[in-house]
Amino acid sequence: MTAATERVRVLLADDQHLVRAGFRVLLERGEGIEVVGEAADGEEAVAAARALRPDVVLMDIRMPVMDGLEATRRIVGDELLAGVRVVVLTTFELDEYVFDALHAGASGFLLKDIDPDGLRQAVRVVAAGDALLSPRVTRRLIREFATRPPRPREGTELAVLTGREREVLALVGAGLSNEEIGERLYMSPATAKTHVSRAITKLGVRDRAQLVVLAYQTGLVSPDR
Repeated sequence: MTAATERVRVLLADDQHLVRAGFRVLLERGEGIEVVGEAADGEEAVAAARALRPDVVLMDIRMPVMDGLEATRRIVGDELLAGVRVVVLTTFELDEYVFDALHAGASGFLLKDIDPDGLRQAVRVVAAGDALLSPRVTRRLIREFATRPPRPREGTELAVLTGREREVLALVGAGLSNEEIGERLYMSPATAKTHVSRAITKLGVRDRAQLVVLAYQTGLVSPDR
């Protein structure tokens, strides 16, 4: 999206037609959201993402031909799709595949039983560039994920950040919103958001979800915190 007034364009990827139909109805009842396409497997999802350039892809993990995990990797790894955000749909909040999906670059995940208002708000949040973790998921998910990364990063990566940006990153890793960070560090939410954006740019990560991961991987936030 390039402006707040533009519609959020969504691609639905799920092998069950009724699930896609249900999500389409729920999403399009919300103002400013348009479902631009559907895919029944990961291969179709990748092709549709390249053809339609949606703002958000709601991606089921378990699909035929190509699963949602591989489809996520391909979409996130495609430079031409840099503006496309992937949100993983799952039935179980501690689904093992969720860890892999976040490693692959997903901007977060949703449980399939999310309420309609929550679904629409989630799409808007991700389209705006923020991370998305299901409200029902505890920090245990991030801790388990972060303590077993396939390629651990070195803490020296954070040397590119200012002291204030490191403080903000630590709070992002702890799950705080921009408003909460602002309250904690005595700054406005807009200023907190600016620090978050600068950290994303300097560290070369895709979005806020990846900042959370990096905060744990570098040891800036302890899994026991």
